Amino acid sequence: MADIRTEIHEHFGEPCEFFPVVRHEVQTYERPNLQLALDEFVSEAKKSSLVGVIERDYDATLTRLVSQNAVTDFSKGPVEFLDCELGPDERLTCVKRGLYLVESADGDRSVILVGAAKDDYPPRILLEVMARSQKDAETVLRHLTRAVRLGKAYRGRVFSLGRDYHGAVHVKFHTLPEITRESIILPAVLLERIERHTISFSRHAARLRECGRHLKRGLLLHGSPGTGKTLTAMYLVSRMVDRTVIILTGEGMGSIEAACHLARMLEPATVILEDVDLIGTQRGYQTLNANALLFELLNQMDGLGEDCDVLFVLTTNRPDELEPALASRPGRIDQAFEVPLPDSDCRKRLLELYGKGLHVEMGDAESIVERLDGASAAFIRELLRKASLLAADDDDQVINVRQRHLEEALTELLVAGGRLTQTLLGAREGRVARGSNGE
Repeated sequence: MADIRTEIHEHFGEPCEFFPVVRHEVQTYERPNLQLALDEFVSEAKKSSLVGVIERDYDATLTRLVSQNAVTDFSKGPVEFLDCELGPDERLTCVKRGLYLVESADGDRSVILVGAAKDDYPPRILLEVMARSQKDAETVLRHLTRAVRLGKAYRGRVFSLGRDYHGAVHVKFHTLPEITRESIILPAVLLERIERHTISFSRHAARLRECGRHLKRGLLLHGSPGTGKTLTAMYLVSRMVDRTVIILTGEGMGSIEAACHLARMLEPATVILEDVDLIGTQRGYQTLNANALLFELLNQMDGLGEDCDVLFVLTTNRPDELEPALASRPGRIDQAFEVPLPDSDCRKRLLELYGKGLHVEMGDAESIVERLDGASAAFIRELLRKASLLAADDDDQVINVRQRHLEEALTELLVAGGRLTQTLLGAREGRVARGSNGE
């Protein structure tokens, strides 16, 4: 069996120690896109083969693989693969380290090395191409990098970004729950305005671009905890089909640059940044405050073209902490909407929504609605859950939620749970459970 150096020389049909090599480094999160690009390139070739490379004392590069020392430094072996996620139920096997020997339909021959770029932090993928001429090698490399930029592996999907212990960005895919318009309990006028800035805008994007309108836009949803900002954002995403969705929250806030790069590549795209006021408190970023990372986001937004169809949706409980950064860059966030605590009508609708599937008997519904003044949607949801549990304890057969169960659940949340429970559920202190006697 020929050694790896001899196999490369035989592939070209002549000695190739001095053939040019062009090198490119690819982000590790782009591995699935690179693999799809390689698969497509190889499928169009006249013939190709894939061999593994075993390294001994030196890291493999094409220059070393064709040198006189290659016989002792490297040998043929199994191709190394990585099993990469492409969705909740979809995987793609990608080459981690391997050597492609390719002959195109036109008879042009090239060798492509896929490996790991050494001494890089965070790690990157090494991609090298050797051909008879520099022009031929560059042509192959540009073909591959253009295909990577198409982002076929990620286009139209929903995923979040994070970082591993090496500092490399990683992708996690998600399936969005089905969220109906009826489950978004907001004042009608407010919901219509939010939809106009997002859903309607997305529907008319092509026509607006033809008229010279810029498509890059930002939306800030702010309000007390538990009012439904994240649920509203997820509803908007579910209604804007055929858009790639990138979610940043928690550890992913350190991946703003990667998120904006992917959004530009995969437009039309939507970037969701949850609880953006907390990004300065994430572990690993204690030295940066929220405004510092928000400035990074605004800088990345500046790098996107005006006609780039990317929607940024930010949620926050503390808009006052973001205002200095946003005010210094007017126009980056085009619209801010307050998602308020539910009014009387919304509280009635929330009781109906979270009471679905239960048999609810309220002798005095208005008193419950009044006592819930200042309660968030999250608080009302927990109230119905706790009331249904109390009702289940009363009857082993049927769960009938009655007025007394709601009253007892409300007392348990407010009195037994104390101020901390109210805070955790987003209830405004001093307002919830205020009856006619002031209790």
